[in-house]
Amino acid sequence: MSLPPPQRAALADQVIATLRTQISSGAWPVGSRIPTEPELVEQLGVARNTVREAVRALAHNGLLDIRQGSGTYVVATSELAGVMQRRFENADMKHVAELRDALETAGARLAARRRTARDLDQLDLLLARREAAWETGDPERFVKADHSLHMGVVAASHNEVLTAVYADLGEVLRTFLRKDVGEELTPDEHMDHARLIEAIREGDAETAVREAASYTAEWGQEAIGPGISAES
Repeated sequence: MSLPPPQRAALADQVIATLRTQISSGAWPVGSRIPTEPELVEQLGVARNTVREAVRALAHNGLLDIRQGSGTYVVATSELAGVMQRRFENADMKHVAELRDALETAGARLAARRRTARDLDQLDLLLARREAAWETGDPERFVKADHSLHMGVVAASHNEVLTAVYADLGEVLRTFLRKDVGEELTPDEHMDHARLIEAIREGDAETAVREAASYTAEWGQEAIGPGISAES
Protein backbone atom coordinates (compact mmCIF):
# COMPACT_ATOMS: atom_id res chain seq x y z
CA MET A 1 0.00 0.00 0.00
CA SER A 2 1.53 3.29 -1.09
CA LEU A 3 1.63 6.28 1.23
CA PRO A 4 -0.23 9.46 0.27
CA PRO A 5 1.98 12.41 -0.66
CA PRO A 6 2.45 15.16 1.97
CA GLN A 7 -0.34 17.69 1.98
CA ARG A 8 0.30 21.42 1.87
CA ALA A 9 -1.75 21.89 5.03
CA ALA A 10 0.59 19.56 6.91
CA LEU A 11 3.60 21.54 5.67
CA ALA A 12 1.94 24.77 6.80
CA ASP A 13 1.42 23.22 10.25
CA GLN A 14 5.15 22.48 10.42
CA VAL A 15 5.98 26.07 9.53
CA ILE A 16 3.50 27.32 12.14
CA ALA A 17 5.20 25.12 14.76
CA THR A 18 8.62 26.44 13.74
CA LEU A 19 7.54 30.08 13.94
CA ARG A 20 5.76 29.47 17.25
CA THR A 21 8.95 28.02 18.69
CA GLN A 22 10.91 31.10 17.62
CA ILE A 23 8.38 33.22 19.50
CA SER A 24 7.93 31.13 22.64
CA SER A 25 11.68 30.63 23.06
CA GLY A 26 12.32 34.38 23.01
CA ALA A 27 14.37 34.23 19.81
CA TRP A 28 11.76 36.63 18.46
CA PRO A 29 10.79 38.65 21.56
CA VAL A 30 7.52 40.53 22.00
CA GLY A 31 7.70 43.83 20.12
CA SER A 32 10.24 42.63 17.58
CA ARG A 33 9.68 42.45 13.83
CA ILE A 34 10.00 38.97 12.38
CA PRO A 35 11.91 38.29 9.13
CA THR A 36 10.17 39.35 5.94
CA GLU A 37 8.19 36.92 3.84
CA PRO A 38 11.00 36.47 1.27
CA GLU A 39 13.50 35.90 4.11
CA LEU A 40 11.27 33.25 5.68
CA VAL A 41 10.80 31.54 2.32
CA GLU A 42 14.58 31.35 1.92
CA GLN A 43 15.27 30.26 5.50
CA LEU A 44 12.53 27.62 5.63
CA GLY A 45 12.78 26.38 2.06
CA VAL A 46 9.04 26.42 1.47
CA ALA A 47 6.71 28.21 -0.92
CA ARG A 48 5.60 31.79 -0.35
CA ASN A 49 1.97 30.72 0.02
CA THR A 50 2.91 28.31 2.83
CA VAL A 51 4.74 31.05 4.73
CA ARG A 52 1.87 33.45 4.21
CA GLU A 53 -0.64 30.87 5.48
CA ALA A 54 1.44 30.21 8.60
CA VAL A 55 1.93 33.90 9.40
CA ARG A 56 -1.77 34.61 8.95
CA ALA A 57 -2.67 31.70 11.22
CA LEU A 58 -0.41 33.02 14.00
CA ALA A 59 -1.80 36.52 13.48
CA HIS A 60 -5.32 35.14 13.79
CA ASN A 61 -4.31 33.39 17.03
CA GLY A 62 -2.97 36.63 18.48
CA LEU A 63 0.79 35.98 18.40
CA LEU A 64 1.60 38.22 15.43
CA ASP A 65 0.39 41.58 14.20
CA ILE A 66 0.62 42.20 10.44
CA ARG A 67 1.14 45.92 9.83
CA GLN A 68 0.83 46.97 6.24
CA GLY A 69 3.89 48.87 5.05
CA SER A 70 5.80 48.15 8.25
CA GLY A 71 6.13 44.41 8.70
CA THR A 72 4.91 41.68 11.02
CA TYR A 73 5.52 42.00 14.74
CA VAL A 74 5.39 39.65 17.73
CA VAL A 75 2.68 40.73 20.14
CA ALA A 76 2.34 37.67 22.40
CA THR A 77 4.33 34.55 23.31
CA SER A 78 1.47 32.09 23.04
CA GLU A 79 -2.13 31.84 21.92
CA LEU A 80 -3.27 32.19 25.53
CA ALA A 81 -1.05 35.24 26.01
CA GLY A 82 -2.70 36.84 23.00
CA VAL A 83 -6.14 36.08 24.41
CA MET A 84 -5.13 37.48 27.80
CA GLN A 85 -3.82 40.66 26.23
CA ARG A 86 -7.00 41.28 24.25
CA ARG A 87 -9.27 40.27 27.14
CA PHE A 88 -7.65 42.57 29.70
CA GLU A 89 -6.31 45.43 27.59
CA ASN A 90 -8.90 47.78 29.14
CA ALA A 91 -8.90 46.25 32.62
CA ASP A 92 -8.88 48.46 35.72
CA MET A 93 -5.21 48.95 36.63
CA LYS A 94 -6.06 48.51 40.32
CA HIS A 95 -7.36 45.05 39.55
CA VAL A 96 -4.21 44.26 37.58
CA ALA A 97 -2.16 45.45 40.58
CA GLU A 98 -4.08 43.09 42.86
CA LEU A 99 -3.51 40.20 40.46
CA ARG A 100 0.19 41.03 40.18
CA ASP A 101 0.43 41.13 43.97
CA ALA A 102 -1.20 37.70 44.29
CA LEU A 103 1.03 36.05 41.70
CA GLU A 104 4.30 37.68 42.72
CA THR A 105 3.93 37.14 46.46
CA ALA A 106 3.09 33.48 45.83
CA GLY A 107 6.08 33.22 43.52
CA ALA A 108 8.41 34.90 46.03
CA ARG A 109 7.27 32.61 48.86
CA LEU A 110 7.87 29.47 46.83
CA ALA A 111 11.13 30.79 45.37
CA ALA A 112 12.52 31.30 48.88
CA ARG A 113 11.77 27.65 49.62
CA ARG A 114 12.76 26.05 46.32
CA ARG A 115 15.43 28.22 44.64
CA THR A 116 18.53 26.49 43.35
CA ALA A 117 22.06 27.81 42.97
CA ARG A 118 21.38 28.26 39.28
CA ASP A 119 18.22 30.25 40.05
CA LEU A 120 20.21 32.57 42.31
CA ASP A 121 22.84 33.17 39.64
CA GLN A 122 20.09 34.04 37.17
CA LEU A 123 18.35 36.36 39.64
CA ASP A 124 21.63 38.17 40.34
CA LEU A 125 22.08 38.69 36.60
CA LEU A 126 18.50 39.92 36.12
CA LEU A 127 18.82 42.28 39.10
CA ALA A 128 22.01 43.76 37.63
CA ARG A 129 20.28 44.23 34.27
CA ARG A 130 17.36 45.93 35.98
CA GLU A 131 19.67 48.40 37.72
CA ALA A 132 21.59 49.03 34.51
CA ALA A 133 18.31 49.68 32.67
CA TRP A 134 17.30 52.19 35.35
CA GLU A 135 20.57 54.05 34.91
CA THR A 136 19.88 54.54 31.20
CA GLY A 137 16.79 56.59 32.03
CA ASP A 138 14.84 54.72 29.33
CA PRO A 139 11.39 53.80 30.77
CA GLU A 140 10.62 51.08 28.22
CA ARG A 141 13.98 49.41 28.70
CA PHE A 142 13.45 49.52 32.46
CA VAL A 143 9.94 48.07 32.22
CA LYS A 144 11.24 45.09 30.26
CA ALA A 145 14.15 44.54 32.65
CA ASP A 146 11.94 44.88 35.72
CA HIS A 147 9.41 42.41 34.33
CA SER A 148 12.20 39.97 33.46
CA LEU A 149 13.40 40.05 37.08
CA HIS A 150 9.93 39.34 38.43
CA MET A 151 9.52 36.59 35.83
CA GLY A 152 12.78 35.13 37.12
CA VAL A 153 11.49 35.16 40.69
CA VAL A 154 8.29 33.37 39.68
CA ALA A 155 10.28 30.86 37.62
CA ALA A 156 12.41 30.13 40.70
CA SER A 157 9.22 28.92 42.40
CA HIS A 158 9.48 25.79 40.24
CA ASN A 159 5.69 25.79 39.96
CA GLU A 160 5.08 25.22 36.25
CA VAL A 161 1.44 26.33 36.36
CA LEU A 162 2.18 29.57 38.22
CA THR A 163 5.10 30.32 35.91
CA ALA A 164 3.04 29.66 32.76
CA VAL A 165 0.15 31.83 33.95
CA TYR A 166 2.53 34.67 34.85
CA ALA A 167 4.24 34.38 31.45
CA ASP A 168 0.92 34.39 29.58
CA LEU A 169 -0.07 37.56 31.46
CA GLY A 170 3.26 39.15 30.54
CA GLU A 171 2.01 41.91 28.26
CA VAL A 172 -0.89 42.72 30.61
CA LEU A 173 1.58 43.16 33.47
CA ARG A 174 4.03 45.16 31.33
CA THR A 175 1.19 47.50 30.36
CA PHE A 176 0.52 48.03 34.07
CA LEU A 177 4.21 48.72 34.67
CA ARG A 178 4.37 51.23 31.83
CA LYS A 179 1.52 53.21 33.37
CA ASP A 180 3.03 52.89 36.84
CA VAL A 181 6.49 54.01 35.71
CA GLY A 182 5.26 56.80 33.44
CA GLU A 183 7.28 58.60 30.80
CA GLU A 184 10.24 59.52 32.99
CA LEU A 185 12.36 57.71 35.57
CA THR A 186 12.85 59.80 38.71
CA PRO A 187 15.21 58.94 41.60
CA ASP A 188 12.50 59.13 44.27
CA GLU A 189 10.46 56.42 42.50
CA HIS A 190 13.23 53.81 42.37
CA MET A 191 12.28 50.64 44.25
CA ASP A 192 15.17 48.56 45.54
CA HIS A 193 14.73 44.88 44.67
CA ALA A 194 18.00 43.70 46.20
CA ARG A 195 16.26 42.88 49.51
CA LEU A 196 13.82 40.59 47.68
CA ILE A 197 16.62 38.66 46.01
CA GLU A 198 18.57 38.44 49.27
CA ALA A 199 15.52 37.09 51.10
CA ILE A 200 15.11 34.42 48.44
CA ARG A 201 18.82 33.61 48.75
CA GLU A 202 18.49 33.24 52.52
CA GLY A 203 15.36 31.13 52.25
CA ASP A 204 13.41 33.77 54.18
CA ALA A 205 9.91 33.32 52.74
CA GLU A 206 8.26 35.84 55.08
CA THR A 207 10.60 38.68 54.08
CA ALA A 208 10.42 37.70 50.41
CA VAL A 209 6.63 37.95 50.51
CA ARG A 210 6.75 41.29 52.33
CA GLU A 211 9.19 42.73 49.80
CA ALA A 212 7.19 41.47 46.81
CA ALA A 213 3.98 42.88 48.26
CA SER A 214 5.54 46.30 48.85
CA TYR A 215 5.92 46.93 45.12
CA THR A 216 2.16 47.14 44.57
CA ALA A 217 1.19 48.38 48.05
CA GLU A 218 0.30 51.89 46.86
CA TRP A 219 -1.97 50.58 44.12
CA GLY A 220 -3.48 48.12 46.58
CA GLN A 221 -4.41 50.87 49.03
CA GLU A 222 -6.04 52.85 46.22
CA ALA A 223 -8.00 49.77 45.23
CA ILE A 224 -9.16 49.21 48.82
CA GLY A 225 -10.21 52.82 49.19
CA PRO A 226 -9.63 55.54 51.80
CA GLY A 227 -10.34 54.81 55.42
CA ILE A 228 -10.57 51.05 54.96
CA SER A 229 -8.00 48.74 56.49
CA ALA A 230 -6.31 46.14 54.33
CA GLU A 231 -7.22 43.61 57.02
CA SER A 232 -10.92 44.45 56.90
